[in-house]
Amino acid sequence: MKSILGTGNALVDILAITKDDSLLEKYSLPKGSMQHVSEQRANEVYHDLKEIGASVVTGGSAANTIAGISQLGLKTGFLGKVGNDELGDFYNGDLEGLGVKSFLIRGEKGTGRAMVVISPDSERTFAVYLGAAVEMTPNDINPSIFDGYDYFHVEGYLLQDHNLIETAMKTAHDKGKFVSIDLASYNVVEENVDFLHDLIDNYANIVFANEEEAKSFTGKEPEQALTIISQLCDIAVVKIGSKGSLVQHGADIYRIAAGNIKPVDLTGAGDLYAAGFLYGLSQDKDLETCAKIGTACAGEIIQVVGTKLSADAWNSLRSVIDKL
Repeated sequence: MKSILGTGNALVDILAITKDDSLLEKYSLPKGSMQHVSEQRANEVYHDLKEIGASVVTGGSAANTIAGISQLGLKTGFLGKVGNDELGDFYNGDLEGLGVKSFLIRGEKGTGRAMVVISPDSERTFAVYLGAAVEMTPNDINPSIFDGYDYFHVEGYLLQDHNLIETAMKTAHDKGKFVSIDLASYNVVEENVDFLHDLIDNYANIVFANEEEAKSFTGKEPEQALTIISQLCDIAVVKIGSKGSLVQHGADIYRIAAGNIKPVDLTGAGDLYAAGFLYGLSQDKDLETCAKIGTACAGEIIQVVGTKLSADAWNSLRSVIDKL
């Protein structure tokens, strides 16, 4: 059976559903974006989220994907950096409880956290304090960690450190791993277009993007963006929300419809889509089936708040996937 290693910002997710967008206005957070904030601002946002009722879970884009793949039955591992604190212990224990082999490194700062403000229309906006996560360096990318894994998945949020993400992807590529990257937030893509272009062209086998990220990267609408991205890698995936997703490999293009599901919270939808798609690839499924598995996973997670599914939900989801 194939296996997958992931790396990204190890963050604790703090999620709350708001009645309006006044909190976004208070802290000048563009709706749907990911903004880095100071420790002081993080504490202020966290205080307000606690006042309206927030849940706390382990998170980070790549970690969410890896945890999902683990629940689907693959051998998984995750490399990241957390603080030498209670939240770091919580993060490590939660990963291992989900069956993910932990390669967590302890940093000097506190464990990073992502405050997720969920608007009434289910759009999510991130205020992120990276903490110890930002202390991860290229020296932490030990080539031996990749041994025993077939796939490597990295989140685009690591574009905050060009040397780090390039070292990680190049190391995986040079060791013959199938390299996957999720482009992350559209504003992160906008700030790193040229570098990201070279990174994908040189090291990526598959790219996941939503339509905003794809447009930020190419300047084009989904169909044209898909083709442009597919010229840089083996497989391009552009997710188009309630309209489903587009997949291109060479000249072959697939359009997969989304289920008719009313979302409660879109947090983690892209992460779980990637989990399902990569799981399908590991099982040698055709690309259309991979996308359907990804769609099923995304459809399940948007029906709950946060990025974690119950054991019953996973059992139901695995039954659906088996039929696909």
